[in-house]
Amino acid sequence: MTSETAPAAEPKLKGWRLVAANLREPKVLVMLLLGFSSGIPIYLVGNTLGYWMRENAIELSTIGFLSWVGLAYSLKFLWAPLIDKLDAPVLGKWLGRRRGWMLLSQVIVAIALFGMANVQPQEGQLVLWGQTLDQLVVFGVLALVVAFASATQDIVIDAWRIEIASSNEQQGLLTATSALGYRGALLVTDSLILIFAAHIGWSLSYEVMAALMGVGILATFLAREPAASVQAAAASHGSMLSAQGIYDAIIAPFVVFFREHGKWALVMLLAISLYRLPDFVLGPMANPFYADLGLDKETVGAVRGSFGLLATTLGIAAAGLCAVRFGFFTTLMAGAVLGPGSNLAFSYLALHGADAGVFTAVMVIDNFCSGFAGVALIGYMSSLTSAGYTATQYALLSSFYALPGKVLKGMSGWTIEQLEVGRSLLEAYSLFFAGTALIGIPALLLCLVLAARRTGARAPAVE
Repeated sequence: MTSETAPAAEPKLKGWRLVAANLREPKVLVMLLLGFSSGIPIYLVGNTLGYWMRENAIELSTIGFLSWVGLAYSLKFLWAPLIDKLDAPVLGKWLGRRRGWMLLSQVIVAIALFGMANVQPQEGQLVLWGQTLDQLVVFGVLALVVAFASATQDIVIDAWRIEIASSNEQQGLLTATSALGYRGALLVTDSLILIFAAHIGWSLSYEVMAALMGVGILATFLAREPAASVQAAAASHGSMLSAQGIYDAIIAPFVVFFREHGKWALVMLLAISLYRLPDFVLGPMANPFYADLGLDKETVGAVRGSFGLLATTLGIAAAGLCAVRFGFFTTLMAGAVLGPGSNLAFSYLALHGADAGVFTAVMVIDNFCSGFAGVALIGYMSSLTSAGYTATQYALLSSFYALPGKVLKGMSGWTIEQLEVGRSLLEAYSLFFAGTALIGIPALLLCLVLAARRTGARAPAVE
């Protein structure tokens, strides 16, 4: 989907000249920074938070249940129509619709993260404004605020990325740039923060993470609003105060999607919803697993920040090259194998024990496969949106991509506790990780169906 077209009189660049021309555009740097801002909050209310909670002796089942705050990312399609149709309070008139919502969500994330840093996840009572409250409940509410505001930021950044691209080639570049920024943020919140926490404590580390939201705020001021024609496409559907406006904002994006793709729309949504399911289910238990395995935070952080970062970058690059050389659906299917297959490495690690060399190998495998599969899926979802409904449709797709996993992962801790009956804790972990790999099989089969359908649609008719 494009929002701008080059004048017909201008010569069309090709090959590396086209790549170089696109790389020089300011929007690429802005996308890198926005990708970083988008990636900062998600682990701070997910996997990394589980490490902090486990060190505070919080039960695995409680850690799993609290991971349900991440459902905000999967339910964002419910308020995405408002983001598409309405300006942010005050900021919208000053910065524009996309940038206004960006800034508002980023400020709220920073404030709520600062609150989490000072409340801390532990059992006990907290006196707040003269009221005695359960400290863990207050902490969970703040985590929910972070997740809600972060999901809102994702809605706007995804819409901005799709709308600001001037060509399909540039859309691919912006997608990869966003993925690099996002993965850079995950490096900080999934690895470097563990090193910080080992030296300065979890609370101060979370305050540092809150300050890093300033990167996104800077990017918001550097960004420009998408072309007026794109804004007009969304505005042309009528006022939200009218029945037609409500229909166009909330129902029409889904009607258009199903009308465009027909009966295959359900297959697409199902494939998207199952594609990263193994990763989501495993996610909340990864850091508690490292703690129970006996790996110290410095080792985990150092490996993730070095070998893990390199493997992620290689995975992202490999996905891009694979898409160019072998085609998009081949890349999508490869990611459907690599993603869940990497979970078997965790199963082996649980049985092998706390060996730094094996742990490093597991991180390399996991980060490469995650980087590869993530880029493949994001590119596929971006290609399915329609002009005028960018934010809502992409929010729908990214919600389906995460919803089943976000629901099921809340039971991950409880599942391990049940598997532990009659076994050691690490044996229970190993069985759990192997099980998460097996639930990736349906997604691969659906990708094969979609690829066969695409090949059949392109096949010439036989007279």
